[in-house]
Amino acid sequence: MHLELQRDEANRSAEPVYRQIALQIRAQVERGELAEGDRLPPIRELAQQLRVNRETVSSAYEELAAQGVVDAQVGRGTFVRGRRPRALAPLAPTPAPLSLRAEKLLEFERSRVSYGAGRGAIRLHALKPDARHYPIDAFRRSLARVMTELGAQVLDYGDPQGYQGLRALIAERLRASGVVVGAESLVLCQGASQGIELVLRLFADSGDAVAVEEPTYPNALAAMAALGLRALPVPMRKGGIDLDGLERALARPDVKALYTIPTFHNPLGLSTTLEHRRELLAIAARHGKAVIEDAYEMDLRYAGKAVASLAGLDDEGQVVQLLSFSKSLFPGVRIGAVVARGRHVDALLALRHAADLGGALPLQAALADFMSTGAYERHLASQRKRLKSRRDALLAALAREMPAGATWTQPEGGLQLWLELPEPLDSRELYADAMRAGVLVSPGFQFNCDGRPSRGFRLSIGSVDEAEIAEGIERFGRVIRERLEAVASNNGHASIHI
Repeated sequence: MHLELQRDEANRSAEPVYRQIALQIRAQVERGELAEGDRLPPIRELAQQLRVNRETVSSAYEELAAQGVVDAQVGRGTFVRGRRPRALAPLAPTPAPLSLRAEKLLEFERSRVSYGAGRGAIRLHALKPDARHYPIDAFRRSLARVMTELGAQVLDYGDPQGYQGLRALIAERLRASGVVVGAESLVLCQGASQGIELVLRLFADSGDAVAVEEPTYPNALAAMAALGLRALPVPMRKGGIDLDGLERALARPDVKALYTIPTFHNPLGLSTTLEHRRELLAIAARHGKAVIEDAYEMDLRYAGKAVASLAGLDDEGQVVQLLSFSKSLFPGVRIGAVVARGRHVDALLALRHAADLGGALPLQAALADFMSTGAYERHLASQRKRLKSRRDALLAALAREMPAGATWTQPEGGLQLWLELPEPLDSRELYADAMRAGVLVSPGFQFNCDGRPSRGFRLSIGSVDEAEIAEGIERFGRVIRERLEAVASNNGHASIHI
């Protein structure tokens, strides 16, 4: 089967690559070059042949299946259907060409893992706090007080920098952790996700590159794709980002910044040492590059000794720190903060004002009240205790259920740890098997910049209790053992050619 792809990105009228593949395969079926029952090449094989991402080929096959051209049979492959597709409606046309950024972002979104079939399953994939323990009554009282006492003041646009009372309270917490800033150094935003976009726009223009740890947070990669930026991966090691690799990356003139999660890394759960952090800052300073520190779980330490943040160690004004309440409180509060200095704050405000006119003042004021009454600290105390118990339950379950050769991290805080399985297991196949067994896990390939295969999984303790963790890992362990037994009984596979 011969396919030719048009890859000229300057030609905006060109079809997306996945549609080119679908159209050409369909044309071959209609001409009779591919006959009923013919098997299409495996996704991985065709992706290698065409030098494209596997998700691109997968999207093309899904398009063909939706149009009735092929059938996908689990465990066997994708086959040309028995009836000819002449009477089928044509592939849906794109009403108007999209921008290259939009096309790339759509392709990125298609590569994301779907858990649509996981209703009622054990949710070891969900990186969010447990809704059963949201402080609903306490936060309702804070919101009621704010509306009674402030009324119209918090129903206006307000300060684009965010509610001053909340900024002052966050700054106070930061100073207690060694980050010497005042309320004027904070810009409130709609969670850390908006903060990531703002800070990327602060330092990089379309076509520039940003160094990232690999694996890393997929939404940061999505934000880079949306802004026309390139992610330059630097591998993670046992102690954190590879510093030699970082030195080479930041020496490149096209790399404008580093995005890093040094505390309770997503997805690995690791925290780097003080020495590693100082070396990282020295490398960035040597090359004059900005450091974007994502501290989204900074309030969730439940074991070990706290290590100074990069922002707390920064004497050069090179670190911009991202904070969020989505993991420590609940996602619906949609409040985060960017911590910066000097002209960085002025530029962030200009960027924020160009994007929107400020956040939801009632929620910001309610959170300030919630914090000032001590309710936030009380919630954190119970949350930390709960998370430590769940982490311990997860570590014990992994020790019982995982096969020889598997390894996992032991986080000191946050909602996640990383499980690495032995060869030749693949996270893309196993996560689907696990979902059918009623347990949802986050496969490692989605945390890689190019979606390449991974033997890793992110497991979250946020939304599951100890009993659910034990049951979920037992199910997952059974899936892994079955896959290993299948591999052991298979002496190889035959290539199928069309």
